[in-house]
Amino acid sequence: MAKKASEPLYVKSKVREFIKGKGCNTSSGVLDGETLNAIIMEHLDNAIRRAKANNRKTVKARDL
Repeated sequence: MAKKASEPLYVKSKVREFIKGKGCNTSSGVLDGETLNAIIMEHLDNAIRRAKANNRKTVKARDL
């Protein structure tokens, strides 16, 4: 699993707005917990590994 970050890598209001737009409410645990941040960091870590495996320092959309 990815390392914990000191601050979220996402905009809380935008996440809440997205979920509300799909007809659901947002629990405070989604926005204040480490879970969403860990998921984002895990995806970014995988993209970084893919870029490095292809001898690049630039992470591109295709790495995601």
